[in-house]
Amino acid sequence: MSDNRTDLLNLIATHSFRLGDFTLASGQKSDYYIDCRTTTLHAEGGRLSGLLLYDLIRQHFPQAEAVGGLTMGADPVVSNTASASAWHHLHHKHDPVVHGFLVRKAEKTHGTGRRLEGFHKLGAHVVIVDDVCTTGGSTITAIEATKESGMNVIGVLCLVDREQGGRANIEAAAPHAPFYSVFTANDVRAAHVALKDVK
Repeated sequence: MSDNRTDLLNLIATHSFRLGDFTLASGQKSDYYIDCRTTTLHAEGGRLSGLLLYDLIRQHFPQAEAVGGLTMGADPVVSNTASASAWHHLHHKHDPVVHGFLVRKAEKTHGTGRRLEGFHKLGAHVVIVDDVCTTGGSTITAIEATKESGMNVIGVLCLVDREQGGRANIEAAAPHAPFYSVFTANDVRAAHVALKDVK
């Protein structure tokens, strides 16, 4: 049986998962690497990412006004989730439309000098998203910059949780913002192995 979650899991397992010897951005060593951008920038992978994250927003954070994250891992996820909300709203007027914003890694030195690009409204309820969560560093950077901008972080979502301490770090940084992931790295690894066995 095909469904959005299974289809996206298989795309991540096919396009984004590699077994080998890797050093992660956190400095940790790992026998696998997940680069979700090859899935979130894939036409169908991007569409499914947006739909599944929007489903979590509807389910857990229906009061959300926007979704945002740290450039660049979050960029396609933010855009696809915002687009999914607009398409969904056409047919279900009671469901939220969520706009997008991106958090720069450093403040712009020209123009407005803003750290956030896109949606911004003081006091707005927003959800932070990321593609892969390991220690949670990039997600926490986005949470802190968003709070500093005067917006209210009500939830945190990621596509793949590597279950290497990120959840606990994120929950400590944003204790009032529940954390949900679509998949764990073990889900992706199992799907990767299963797909290899089929060939």
